[in-house]
This record gives sequence, C-alpha cells and structure tokens, in this order.
Amino acid sequence: MQKKLLSIFKYQNSRIAKYIRHNLVTLFFAIIFIIGLVVFGNQFVLMVQESVERGIPLQELMPLVSFNMIRDVSLILSLSLFLAIILTISQLYKNSEAVVMNSLGLSDKHFIVFIQPLVLLSFVIIFFLTIYAVPWAMQQKNIMEEETKNASEFSFITEGEFEVFKQGKIVFYASESKPLDTIEGQNMEEIFIYAFDNEKPVIVLASEAKKYIDSESKSIYLRLKDGVRYQGIPGNENINILNFDWYDLEIVSGELQKSIVIYTKIEGKSTLDLIKEGGRYANAELQWRLSQPITVLILSVIGVFLGKTSPRGGKGVNLLIGIIVFMLYYNGLLIAKSAIELGQMDPIIGLWGVHLLMVLLLLLLYQFRQMRIANYLDKIPFFNNKDKSHA
Repeated sequence: MQKKLLSIFKYQNSRIAKYIRHNLVTLFFAIIFIIGLVVFGNQFVLMVQESVERGIPLQELMPLVSFNMIRDVSLILSLSLFLAIILTISQLYKNSEAVVMNSLGLSDKHFIVFIQPLVLLSFVIIFFLTIYAVPWAMQQKNIMEEETKNASEFSFITEGEFEVFKQGKIVFYASESKPLDTIEGQNMEEIFIYAFDNEKPVIVLASEAKKYIDSESKSIYLRLKDGVRYQGIPGNENINILNFDWYDLEIVSGELQKSIVIYTKIEGKSTLDLIKEGGRYANAELQWRLSQPITVLILSVIGVFLGKTSPRGGKGVNLLIGIIVFMLYYNGLLIAKSAIELGQMDPIIGLWGVHLLMVLLLLLLYQFRQMRIANYLDKIPFFNNKDKSHA
C-alpha cells in the first residue's frame, strides 16, 4: 500500500503530470469564461428587460439575479471541467503525445491520476456550493421576493397593460388599478377579459373588479361587478350573452401556488433541516444536492475515456458525444428528482439509480478501451460463427 502511495505521489509530481494539468487548467478557465458569459449574460439581459417592462429599478433586481448566478455556478463548473478533460486528452492524441506516453507505460489510469488534484478541488467547491451556498442564496432570494413581491408572478396587476394568466388562456386589461390596504387585494375599473371556456372564446366586460385570494384554496380570483359575458364568436348565431352583477374568475390556480411555495421553500432549507424533515420533497432535494458533486467524479473518468481519438479522426466528435452524455446524465437526474417529488419513484432508488447507470456506462467504456468486449463477444457462439477452413 505504501509503495502504491509513493508511486502515485511520484506520478503526480512528474513533468508529464504538470504538463497535462497545465493544459487542463487553461482549458478549464477558458470554458468557464465562455459558458459563464453566455449564462450570466442571458440572465442580465432578461433582468434589464424585466426592469424596463415592470418599471422596477435595476438595483432592486440585481440581488435576485446574483442569487440565481450562485445557483448556476455548480452546473457551470461541472460542465466546464468535463469538457476541459475531453479536450485535454483529445489534444494529447491529436498531437501524438499520448502515443509516446503510452509507449512509456502511461495509460488511461495514469491520466486519471494526473487530473485528480483539479477534480478533487472542483468536487470540494461544488460540494460547498450545493450543501451550503446555494440553499443560503435561495433562502435570501425567497425572503426578498416575499418582502418586495416585485419578482413574483402574482404581483399586482398593472393598469393600462395587458396581463396574461394560465399560460395565455386568460388575457386581462384594466384601465385603472388601485391597491388595497392588504397586499393580496386590488381594485380595478373598466375591465376587459379575453379567455377560453371549453375551447370557446369568451369576452367579459365589467365596470369594476377586485383581485383577492381565497383563504381555503389559495387560488387568485377576479371578482367582476356589473358586466357582460359573451361566449362564442361575435356575429355567430350561437353566441351566448350573460349580464351579471357579480362574477368570479380564477386567474391563478391554488394548486399551482402551493407547489411553487413548497418548491421554493425546500430549495431554501439547509441540508440539516432536509435530513430532519424527511418526506418526498426533502428527499428529492437532498439527493439532488449530493448528486452534483458526485457527478464530477464520474464525469471526470468518462471524460478521459471519451478524450481518446486518432490523429486523423474528426475534430469535435468526442466533444459532441461528451455534451450528449452530460445532457442525458443531468436530465436523468432531474427526471428522477421529479419522480420522487410526485411519489412515482422510491427514494431508495431515486437519483442513485442514475449514478449506477453512469457507472455501468463507465465500466463499458473501460472494457471497450481495453479491447475486452471483442474477446467477450468471441466467446459467444452467436458471434463466433466463423467457417472453419480445411487444409
């Protein structure tokens, strides 16, 4: 055991190891810069757009975007390291440097050992982010949204502007709007509503409206006063006209609000609180937090295997395969997380089943790299049906 540790330490401090790590670190930071510029730049543009549309001061939205950036850092680090490993190993094979290293007895196992310092450092950083920093950021974001209601989808309706609810199924307009003393209420005048009822268009006109939240269902309603409801296409003989004194219209489902509240609260809870609480949502969130640093370890080894290419091979093919593997991996984790939340998957299997599948893929890649799959196939009669030659 001591000899193995000394051997690993010797390899870690060799010139070849330092050369590989130098190339890996350079590509790692370059990819982080590119991906971060795209992700954070997109968030900043959306923030400015929301600030202009809603008339919210930019400085009030900056902390909310900053908290979202902290949430995305772990994903950016994981993807950047994975792509950097593929590009680094691929570059070694493209320049025939890996061929020389292989002739010196340095194989994939040694490449994995060489990159471990950066992999372990990334593991520690992502572990800290997912276990402590991201929950804290989400908690602070929830507090700010609760206090200001500026970033909430269910904020006060803006007068003189068309508002869309239920994914475009309801379009609402009020010429005047006055908030009440309570944060849930709001009075409006000269109302126009375009909606759908059983796939039929509905137009509602009312002189007044009041927005309120039902205490039991938590749904958001508009209570319309002194108006007319037209159902059908104007000019059609089957159009129905209804005059009303009072008419309640649901614009946001209470179930939707409850699910959003549960999700945002779970995101902001500390890891210790999740362990104590238990339940579907807590288990799913806890497994998600632990899974992100685990993916770094698994993807780093897969990246070394995917990096092998021939000098004449097509450029970027292994990188494209790597992106597909990364997307399938993370989408699989998200699907498993959602399944746990909905009660469709046992938490014992949960996200660990996805990691197990990736480990199996890793073993398959290793066997393929060692040329052992062909030997296994030769032992199967179906694949070993060669005609015997006679002298």
